[in-house]
Amino acid sequence: MSIRLGVNIDHVATIRNARGGEHPDPVRAARQASEAGADGITAHLREDRRHITDTDIDRLMAEIDLPLNLEMAATPEMLDIALRHKPHAVCLVPEKREERTTEGGLDVAAGHNTIAPYVRQLREAGSRVSLFIEPDPVQIAVAEAMGAAVVELHTGAYCEAFLAGDKAKLDHHLKRLQAASTVAHERGLEVHAGHGLTYDTVKPIAAIPEVIELNIGHFLIGEAIFRGLREAVGTMRGLIEEARAAS
Repeated sequence: MSIRLGVNIDHVATIRNARGGEHPDPVRAARQASEAGADGITAHLREDRRHITDTDIDRLMAEIDLPLNLEMAATPEMLDIALRHKPHAVCLVPEKREERTTEGGLDVAAGHNTIAPYVRQLREAGSRVSLFIEPDPVQIAVAEAMGAAVVELHTGAYCEAFLAGDKAKLDHHLKRLQAASTVAHERGLEVHAGHGLTYDTVKPIAAIPEVIELNIGHFLIGEAIFRGLREAVGTMRGLIEEARAAS
């Protein structure tokens, strides 16, 4: 299977919001990511609007040609926004106001009764529904039962093990991701992955044959400070393609 790269532009908005005003512009970043080989744009509209804003979503829907993957918590406010815009994809994620970044996957097994109606309404509106979950067979089975089209596997623990230099944990988490990808694919779910991926960690994940989309943001925006966004995205695109070809 081919593999897609989704570029998350949240942290362009983080830099903008640190000072206010309109610069740097997340929509401009989305255009540059597209020119560099991105297949889609991801943006997380948080309850506290700490980075992406409602206006950003309006503009992304109106001004970019790539599919938009709207990340959001399962709340009535966010559901109303998603149903109004009807983005190509909606990824339901856990969200805590005090967290710096998303901490782990959404527990769809424990939250089934709450989350299932959101999946149904978003699906009926025409959006491809994704659930951001841990690489766990139980979570995958519940995601399928809910009617989600996609699971996005949380790669955070794998990336943390790499940073810690813990080879045993790195191998353990990679095997979990590989096994979960197989289970999800066998259940008819499209498999995505993301969170914390860098140039050093992306290739083993891109080499998993069932994974057909990676969503990467923070690292690429940080790398863009030094080498420009087009080059940062282009390099990531090349590494992903190398890994897939080798596998």
